[in-house]
Amino acid sequence: MAEIPLSLYLHFPWCVRKCPYCDFNSHAAQGEIPEAAYIDALLRDLDFELREPESRPLTSIFMGGGTPSLFSGAALGRLLEALAARLNFAPDIEITLEANPGTVDAGNFRAYRAAGINRLSIGVQSFDPGQLRRLGRIHSRDDAVDAVAIARAAGFDNINLDLMFALPQQTPAEAEADLRAALALAPEHLSYYQLTLEPNTEFAARPPKLPDDDSAWAMQLAGQDLLAAQGYVQYEVSAYAQAGYQSRHNRNYWQFGDYLGLGAGAHGKRSFANGIVRRARHKLPRIYLERAGNASVLQEVRSVGSVELPFEFAMNALRLNEGFSLDQFVERTRLPASAIAATVARLQQRGLLECGDAQVVATALGRAHLNTLLAEFLE
Repeated sequence: MAEIPLSLYLHFPWCVRKCPYCDFNSHAAQGEIPEAAYIDALLRDLDFELREPESRPLTSIFMGGGTPSLFSGAALGRLLEALAARLNFAPDIEITLEANPGTVDAGNFRAYRAAGINRLSIGVQSFDPGQLRRLGRIHSRDDAVDAVAIARAAGFDNINLDLMFALPQQTPAEAEADLRAALALAPEHLSYYQLTLEPNTEFAARPPKLPDDDSAWAMQLAGQDLLAAQGYVQYEVSAYAQAGYQSRHNRNYWQFGDYLGLGAGAHGKRSFANGIVRRARHKLPRIYLERAGNASVLQEVRSVGSVELPFEFAMNALRLNEGFSLDQFVERTRLPASAIAATVARLQQRGLLECGDAQVVATALGRAHLNTLLAEFLE
């Protein structure tokens, strides 16, 4: 059986200001960030995680947040050097850093690149000044344009831009203008996704007026057409890439690979001989800093049972346009293909899935009703 790929996610919980739509584990920085202490905590946490040794090559690292670009190039360089001493980096490892256009520093970007970071994910969200204010962003349109230019000058040739549509009071023409502004910067990858109101956010408590479902769907379809015309291939629900630039790290999530999750609130998934285990760290930075390095840093440990596995696998794999192979299902879940045979046949009959050469793919109808489709795997 093929080896399950391994990635590493590192969470940096601080940001300049909490955005009203954000439900990630992020905390507005109060004074100076404890940069050195947090890097030390991440390394203690890794040493604790590696009490179960890991020899698989690490195919990708993703530094997310929060705002990882609040950390200096020197700090992240020290972190990556220590990680390389503890883990088996694949020769072509993809190392991504999330960056906020409002925290860009040319010196830091050069240092990030020199440290081995080879992919940037820049959280633009919109180029419209009014929308940026509504979204609580700390950057301007010019800041976003400058961030890409600074990244290019620092040597980055693999850049993702995050862009949202169906924003408060947004029209289809405004959504198209935002997307064209992003395309003008020629990123290698675009994450183009709909704004949704998530629980426990400021927007959930005081909802803004959003476009109706029909308008949002029209924006999505128009965006897909424009991206395709510009040479970006959609390979996942909200991910579009030029040839050769699909996100390896995110593909590993969607293909139900394994990943170490370190940092405040980080989640991880590892496959062992006796099953699959998910772990989550404590969310509060203060508690994480105190407890990193021993079992008390864990807020949740959960074994994924055979009843849950088909749904968890499908929830990820069917986000990909290519779907999944039955061999991959068996490899990643260690269940027989017969565990999902009846469900797949039922969904195929309803026109939500199609199967050819043992490849299971969501149809256009299935992608439009993905939540309904996935619910069938819970039965």
